[in-house]
Amino acid sequence: MMKYNYGTNELNNWLVAETQFSSKALGKAEATMCLGNGYMGLRSATEEHYPGEVRDLLVAGTFNKFDDNEVTELPNAADVTNFDIKIDGEQFSLDFGVVKEYVRYLNLKHAELVRELNWVSPQGKEIRFRFRRFVSFADKHIIAMKLTVEPQNESVCFALESGINIRMTNSGAQHFSEGDRRIFDKRYIQQCQTTTQSKIDFVINTAHTVRLGGEQIQQDVTMEMARRKVWLCFNIDVERGQCLEIEKITTIHTSRDNDGPADGDFATIRATGLAGLKSAIAVGYDGLFARHRAAWDEQIWAKYHMTLDSDNEYDLLALRFALYHLTIMTPMHDERMGIAAKGMSGEGYKGHSFWDTEIFIFPFYIYSNPAVAKSLLMYRYHGLAGAHKKAAENGYQGAMYPWEMAWPTDGEVTPVWGAVDIVTGLQTKIWSGFIEQHITADIAYAVWSYYCVTGDQAFMDEHGYEMIFDTAKFWSSRLEWNADKQRYHINDVIGADEYKEHVDNNAFTNYMAHFNIELAMRYYETVKAEKSELFAQLDSKLALVETHAGWLDRIDKIYLPQPRPNDAVIPQDDTYLSKKIIDLSKYKNQQKVGSMFYDYNLEQANEIQVSKQADIMMLFYLLENKFAPATKIANYNYYEPKTLHDSSLSLSTHSILANDLGHYDLAYELFERAARIDLGENMHSSDEGIHAASIGGIWQIVVMGFAGIRMNAGKLRICPKLPEKWSKLSFGIYWQQQQLNISIDKQSLMIITATDQPVTLTVRDQEYSFTNELIVAI
Repeated sequence: MMKYNYGTNELNNWLVAETQFSSKALGKAEATMCLGNGYMGLRSATEEHYPGEVRDLLVAGTFNKFDDNEVTELPNAADVTNFDIKIDGEQFSLDFGVVKEYVRYLNLKHAELVRELNWVSPQGKEIRFRFRRFVSFADKHIIAMKLTVEPQNESVCFALESGINIRMTNSGAQHFSEGDRRIFDKRYIQQCQTTTQSKIDFVINTAHTVRLGGEQIQQDVTMEMARRKVWLCFNIDVERGQCLEIEKITTIHTSRDNDGPADGDFATIRATGLAGLKSAIAVGYDGLFARHRAAWDEQIWAKYHMTLDSDNEYDLLALRFALYHLTIMTPMHDERMGIAAKGMSGEGYKGHSFWDTEIFIFPFYIYSNPAVAKSLLMYRYHGLAGAHKKAAENGYQGAMYPWEMAWPTDGEVTPVWGAVDIVTGLQTKIWSGFIEQHITADIAYAVWSYYCVTGDQAFMDEHGYEMIFDTAKFWSSRLEWNADKQRYHINDVIGADEYKEHVDNNAFTNYMAHFNIELAMRYYETVKAEKSELFAQLDSKLALVETHAGWLDRIDKIYLPQPRPNDAVIPQDDTYLSKKIIDLSKYKNQQKVGSMFYDYNLEQANEIQVSKQADIMMLFYLLENKFAPATKIANYNYYEPKTLHDSSLSLSTHSILANDLGHYDLAYELFERAARIDLGENMHSSDEGIHAASIGGIWQIVVMGFAGIRMNAGKLRICPKLPEKWSKLSFGIYWQQQQLNISIDKQSLMIITATDQPVTLTVRDQEYSFTNELIVAI
């Protein structure tokens, strides 16, 4: 059972708690309470084992292929958190004995996982346990754990087995060749391993410190090794009322680390890892935790400083939960790595990056931490190699970005086969990697957004223009001439709505492709006129002059579906509006997403007017200036009842648009639903990991929706409308390299600048230019 009001006083609305344990619902806490620092993610499985658990330790960028017929994925590196505990020879497990005063909570403020309980053994011995752990934000290589054991009614013989277990798999796939194992000085354990296909070396070191009654003790431990496992055995007599403390510090290093030896020298990695472990052990859990807390305070909470006064305090917790997970899922340390669709909280989607990053997560970083936004775009820039590879394989020119991307040079890594077809019993083919192509334009849109918000001209000169030209070059080659209609179509695609496969002229895809080419044409003229040397370089690389001629010929002939004269509804694709309409209330009110596929297969759903997620609605958010208000309203009213929100991406877009269109109660209701995708009552919604795009969407609803922050035609616009239950919202954003501290209440908007530089923006329809401070009645 989850509880969200467990924190009090200074920790009010900072704790995500589990107050009743069930070994039949492990995934919820494992994923929502996961720990990480962008370099690695540690799923929060309990120290003791249970059937059905998923014990993941994932390191960003370390992709490997298990077999030629599979796709690359982040490998499950090792289990370093298991404590095999026995009390007087009896196995410690919450499935046995009696559990009293149980709580496990993630402290979002301090990024620490804590579990406290009293356990009465089958023999009647009561022991107080306290487990703590964190993944350091001050040193990205460190995992720290601390166990406190206090017998309450009788003395006990406490036995512990703990070490490094590399028998881990990704759903049965073992990604590592076993390397050297060693125990130094009967204390420091080192396990080396190498990924089978990508040949990435991992070095894992761990060590324990034992204190009894506050004094460190040197115990004669038993050393053990077995295949793919090395560990120590402790046996300690603990008197009633005495306190036993065991600290375990682990370090992780790989040959892909950008702070390791340039040549990836294995001996150096081993030595560095062991030396780092010894230094960390000398500092101890409390000292390391103090550094970790300070890093979170200074780099995250002080930087983002979002506050919210709401009648529903859960809203603030949900917002902090989003900021926490946005932080731990993002590889801020390395521009060669992107954000996975499940972060690093589980094996879902194999650690791959989707359009989730650019459309749903990226806005947070543009406005809140532009340096990280740039790093994420650099990941896509390095990915041009894989995009060229995919374009060539499909007979196109330019950069065709993979639907799923792993290491930048890999190209397309979407699996080909998926879940069962309920009609045929066969595996369902996953067409996204073949024909869901709007991601290429989505990335160009992200480049444009970053440039408009930050004004980072150096990035555009060195990387951004090239990305926009290269993606537009793909679209130009992708267009198909329809002689009968005398226009260019984009046929046989999947749009944002993945319940419609092999459609022609998906509106979202066509409009975004048009935007991409139009943007490239505009920047072509700018670069040619103002940056002749850069233009020559890009022309040499991309045949720009010839490519531009193709853009000129095609841009006005690209088919952009228009509103129907009778009702202003834009066809989602060529056939959507001719498909049959059924009663969708059963699926709109579902407890589990995808319930429609208990009754229909994907081929049958393809023939029904039903959408998985926002499709045309995305256009009204991303390209809002292209559509009249009446068109937006008509399409919202038509498509929202037909949208099941079976993708976690969908609710945020619909909430923002509902707020734009004056459906304020619905906007807040959709915000609440989005906030409960991971945190809500469904104990299995996050089994494969948290929903990264939805996490970003929570921030977008608050800032882009309720606060009304938009970049509109390159200018900043603010049009706030807070929910009825909210009395005040405060946060900071960056605009043109200047920080703006924004505070909104029911009566006014106040903006305070961090420097004396003038700022120009629009509040609703009124333009303001100011320095230092602006207060506007709303």
